[in-house]
Amino acid sequence: MATAVRDKPPRSAVRSRGVSTLKRKQHVAAYLFVLPFFVVFVAMLVVPLFYSGYLSFFATRLIGGVRFVGVENYRKVFLDPKFLEGIGRVLLVLLIQMPIMLGLALLFALVLDSGRARGSRALRLLIFIPYAVPGVVATLMWGYLYGRDFGPIAQVFRFLGHDAPNLLSHGNVLGSIMNVVTWEYVGYNMIVMYAALRAVPQELYEAAEIDGAGQIRLAWSIKIPAIRPAILLTVIFSTIGSFQLFNEPSLLHNLAPNAISSSFTPNYYAYNVAFVNQDINYAAAIAFVLGFVVMVVSYVVQLSTARRERRT
Repeated sequence: MATAVRDKPPRSAVRSRGVSTLKRKQHVAAYLFVLPFFVVFVAMLVVPLFYSGYLSFFATRLIGGVRFVGVENYRKVFLDPKFLEGIGRVLLVLLIQMPIMLGLALLFALVLDSGRARGSRALRLLIFIPYAVPGVVATLMWGYLYGRDFGPIAQVFRFLGHDAPNLLSHGNVLGSIMNVVTWEYVGYNMIVMYAALRAVPQELYEAAEIDGAGQIRLAWSIKIPAIRPAILLTVIFSTIGSFQLFNEPSLLHNLAPNAISSSFTPNYYAYNVAFVNQDINYAAAIAFVLGFVVMVVSYVVQLSTARRERRT
C-alpha cells in the first residue's frame, strides 16, 4: 500500500500538466480562428503578388510568343514618357492638394476640439459624410456638377450673364480632380486628428489657459505638437492614396476624353496597358515600379518628419 502511494505523481505535476494541455487547446483554437484570414490573405494577396512578379519578367512577342526578357520591362518603365508624366501629375497632387486637404482637416479638428463650435456633433457628422459616399458615386456626382452643357455650375454662370467655365479642360481637369479628392477625404483625416486631440490630457490645456494662452496659442504650442504622430499617419495615407488615383480619372475620362489620357495617372495607365492594350507583362512591371516609388516617397516623408521632431 505504501509503495502504491509513493508511485503517484505529485499534485503540482498533475496541475501543471492540465494547465499545459489547456493552453495547448487554447492555442489550437486561436490558430483555427485566424486560419481563414491567412488563407484568404495568401490566396488573394500573396499568391497574386508573386505571380505578377513572375509575369513582369516575360514579354509577348509577335514572333516567338511569350519569352523571358529579364529586367527589360522594368528598364522600359523608367524610360516610358507616359509613366513619367503620370508620376509628375501625382507629385503635383502631393505638393498642392495634400497640404490643402490636411490643412482643412486639421483646422476642422481644432475647431471641433475647442468646444466653441455650435452643433459640433452635427458639424462633425456633416464633414465626415463625404467619406461615406463611395468614390465612384462621388466622382459621378462631381462630373455632373462640372458638366459645361448640363452642370449646375455652368447654369449659374449663364444665369449671371457669364460664359460657363470648362472645368474639365486640359488645364483645369487636374485641379477638378484635386477638388473631388479633397471633398472625399477631408472628413476621414479630420476624424483621425480629432480622435488624437481627444486623447491629449486636459491638464495641459488647463495649465496653458491659466498662463493666459488663447485658443490660437493653445493650438499651435500644445495641440498640434501633441498629435504629430496622427498628422504623420494622415500624410503617409494621403501619399499612398495619391499614387493610387484611379476612380476619378477613369470616370471623368468619359466626360473629358481629350483632357484625360489613358496615362493620366500611373495606376490608370497600368490598368489601360493590362486590359486595353492586353500587355499583362508590362502592366505588372509598371505596378511593381509604382509600388517601389510609393514606398520610397512614403519613407522620405516619414524620415523628414522624424528629423523635424528631433530638431524641435
